[in-house]
Amino acid sequence: MSLYIAVTTPVRLGLDLRGGTQIVLETRSTPDTEAGPEATDRTLEVLRGRIDALGVAEPTLVRSGERRIIVELPGVQDPKQAAEVLGRTAQLTFHPVLGTADGPDDTARPLPKRPKERVLPDEDGTPLRLGGAQLTGEQVKEAEALIDQQGTGGWLVTVDFAGAGTTGWSRLTGAAACHPAGDPQRRVAIVLDGKVISSPQVDPSVTCGKGIPGGSTQITGSFAADEARELALLVNGGALPVPVETVEQRTVGATLGAEAITASAWAAVIGTALTAVFLTVVYRLLGALATTALACYGLVSYAALAALGATLTLPGLAGFVLAIGMAVDANVLVFERAREEYAARRRPTPRSALSAGFRKALSAITDSNVTTLIAAALLFFLASGPVKGFGVTLAVGVLASMFSALVITRVLAEYAAATPLVRRRPRLSGLATTGAVRDRITRRDPQLMRRPRRWLAGSAVLLVLASAGLVVRGVELGVEFTGGRLIAYATEGPADADRVRASLADAGFPHTVVQVSGDSGLTVRAGTLTDTEADEVTAAVREAADGADKVRDELIGPSLGQELRQGALIALAVALGAQLVYLAARFRRQWGTSAVAALAHDVVILVGVFAWLGKPVDGTFVAALLTVIGYSVNDSVVLFDRLRELVRASPKAPLPALANRAILQTLPRTVNTGMGAAFILTALAVLGGSSLTDFALALLIGLAVGTYSSVFVATPVALELDGRRSRGRR
Repeated sequence: MSLYIAVTTPVRLGLDLRGGTQIVLETRSTPDTEAGPEATDRTLEVLRGRIDALGVAEPTLVRSGERRIIVELPGVQDPKQAAEVLGRTAQLTFHPVLGTADGPDDTARPLPKRPKERVLPDEDGTPLRLGGAQLTGEQVKEAEALIDQQGTGGWLVTVDFAGAGTTGWSRLTGAAACHPAGDPQRRVAIVLDGKVISSPQVDPSVTCGKGIPGGSTQITGSFAADEARELALLVNGGALPVPVETVEQRTVGATLGAEAITASAWAAVIGTALTAVFLTVVYRLLGALATTALACYGLVSYAALAALGATLTLPGLAGFVLAIGMAVDANVLVFERAREEYAARRRPTPRSALSAGFRKALSAITDSNVTTLIAAALLFFLASGPVKGFGVTLAVGVLASMFSALVITRVLAEYAAATPLVRRRPRLSGLATTGAVRDRITRRDPQLMRRPRRWLAGSAVLLVLASAGLVVRGVELGVEFTGGRLIAYATEGPADADRVRASLADAGFPHTVVQVSGDSGLTVRAGTLTDTEADEVTAAVREAADGADKVRDELIGPSLGQELRQGALIALAVALGAQLVYLAARFRRQWGTSAVAALAHDVVILVGVFAWLGKPVDGTFVAALLTVIGYSVNDSVVLFDRLRELVRASPKAPLPALANRAILQTLPRTVNTGMGAAFILTALAVLGGSSLTDFALALLIGLAVGTYSSVFVATPVALELDGRRSRGRR
C-alpha cells in the first residue's frame, strides 16, 4: 500500500522548494464592518477571483485563524503586481461633481459644506467637490481593457452596468448634462479607493434629464497596458468587504528551491548510507536487517505525507532526513538490551535474547517517542509557516520509526534469529558480542557519580560562558521576529561586504545590515521597505557585487514579527512545562525536575553559542531548539528508565551507585544512537547548502550538549534533589 501511494501520489512541495511567492494578508475592521471570520471568508473569495484573473498556475488561498489569508503563488518571482492587486480594496464609486474647491466662494472654506460631500483632486490635481456616490462597483456587470481606436491609441477601460446600474448611470449623466459645457458640474467623477481616476465631461450631445442610455461608459486616463488590465481585473473581481494589509511576503527563486531539494537528497543518501554501514559494522546481521527496516520507514513516512496531503517544506525536508537518524534509536535500544540479556543468561540463544530485548526496551522506546511527539505537537499548534511543516514531518517520522522498529525490525530479526545458521553461529547476529563501548566500560568501571557536584560545577562554567555571549554579543533575532525585509542574493564569487554597504549608503540606505555567507552568498537586511525601495537595493547590490541574483525576498510586518517572537517564547515555555509534567508523571518528581533542568541548560548553551557565532535566531532555529529538547529528553528518559528498573530490583542500594550503573549500562546506546544521528546531521551541514547549514549546526551542537547534559546535569541534579528529600525526611 505504501509503495502504491508513494508511486501514484506525489507529495506537495512548499514554495521554498519549488519557488514562488507567499503573501499573508490580514483583514482590518472598518466603522461599518467587523473583520471577523465571515468577512475574511468573503474577502478570500474576492481574492480568489482576482488571482484566477492573473493567470497564476495552481494558486493556493487558505484562511489562517480569524483574520489572516495565506496566498501561495507558485512560480511568481516578481510579486509586485500580485501584491498590488491583492492589497487593493477596489471600492469603485461614481460621483456627481458639485464644483471645484478653489472657487471664489470656497477660498476661505475648502472643506465640504455638507456631510456627504468630499473634496478629492482630479487627474490634474484640481480639487473637486464631490457629491455622494450614485453608483458602486457592485452594479457593474463587466469591465474590459481595450486600446482606444478612435482617440490617442492609448488604453482605456470599458464599463458595462447591469440592472439598476443602467438607470442609475442614465440619471447621473442626465443630471450632469443640465450644466453648460466647460462647467465642472458637467463632469462625472469615477473614484477608486478614494482616488479620482477619471472625471470626464458629459458629451454636449447628451440631453438634460435623459442621460447616456445603454448603461455603458469608458474610463480614460492615460493608462498603460498593465494599468488598464489591472483596473479591469479589480472592477470585475469586486470590492473587498474589508481592507487588507500585507503582514508577510516571501519570494523564493526556483533555482534555490531546486538546489535545496538536490542538497537534501544527497544528504539523505549519504547520511543513510553511512548510518547503514555503521549499524552493520556494530550489529552485523541485525544491523543489516535494521537498515532494511529503515528503508521501509522512509517509504512509509513518504506515503503517509502524501496520503495526508501535507506540504513538504524545507525545514520539513530536513525533519524527514533527520527522522532517519532518530529511527536508529529504537533499534539501538532493542539491540543493546538484547546484548545484555544474551550475556546474562546461562544458555542464551539469539532469539530468546532478542525477545527479551524488545520486551524490556518497550517502556524506554515509548517514553522517548512520546516526548518527541510532544515537541512535534507544539511545533504544529504554536508555530507557523515552514516550521509548522517541520512539526508535521517530525510527528509522521516518529510514528513511522516506531512502526519500523517494533514491527518490521522485529519480524525480520526474529525470523533471522530462528534460522539454523544463526543458531549455530550466534556471533553473526551481533548479539553474542558486547561491543567496543561496553568492553571498555567493563574493564575500567568508572565511578562517574562519586562526586556529582563536580559535574554541576563544570556545567555552571559552561552556562556562564554561554550567558556571556548573550550579554557581550547579544542575540541577533531573525527578520521574522523583528519585522523588516531580508533579501538574499547568489553571487558569482565572494562578495565584498564593505563595498556593498558603501553602495547601499550611496543609494540612500545607510542603515542596512549586510552579511556574506560562504563564497557565493549575500544577504541584505533592513527595516520595512516598499517594493520600489527593494528594487533600488537590488540595483545597488548588483553595482557592488558581480552577478548578484536575487534568490529570496522576505517581508515581515512589525506586528507579525512581534507575534512570532511571542509565539516562539510561548512554544519554548510550553515545551519545557509539558516535558516536566510528562516526566513527573512517568518517574519521580525529582527526576522529572532534573530532566527539565538539563533541557534548560541545553537551551541556554545553544542560544549562547549562536550569540557568540553571530548566527540569527529565527523560526528555523526555534524548530532546531525544540528538536534538541526532544533529543535531550530522550537520553534522560532512557537513563531514568534504567535507573527506575535498578531501584525496583535493589530498593535499599545507594542511589548514586545505582545511577552510576544506569549510566554505564545505557552508555553504549547513547554513543551508538548519537553516532547514527551525527552522520545524518553532518551530511546536512556539509551538503545542505546555506539554507540548511545553520539548522544542522544547531542540531549538531544540541546533540553533543544534550548527550552531555542527560548524564552530567540531569543525573547529578536528580541525586542532589533526592538527597535533600532524604535529609528532609530524617
